[in-house]
Amino acid sequence: MTDQVTKPTIARIWRGRTRRDVADAYEPYLYEVGIKPLIEKALGVQNFREDREGETEFVTISYWESVEAMARFTGGDPTQIHHLPRDHEFLIALPEAVQVLHILASHGQTG
Repeated sequence: MTDQVTKPTIARIWRGRTRRDVADAYEPYLYEVGIKPLIEKALGVQNFREDREGETEFVTISYWESVEAMARFTGGDPTQIHHLPRDHEFLIALPEAVQVLHILASHGQTG
């Protein structure tokens, strides 16, 4: 008997920008408060950081079996933004939306 592996069909992408001078403080906060809960529920999570001259962009991609699975995690509409309690202190502007994409093909190891 083979183990059934659930494959993600949905990627949820969040983007947020900070000033460069607060990026090092935001990174561990984002991980503790935002990423850790995702790790427990999503099929996979990736977190990225790009330092630019005057700002830093953080990107989080979480992978889900379905939109319904995302809704169970968020307790509501998974396409709406769920700001972290201190995002207003760190982010240049609060993101207004997340991107929800259907995965058409996936090859190789991403984690």
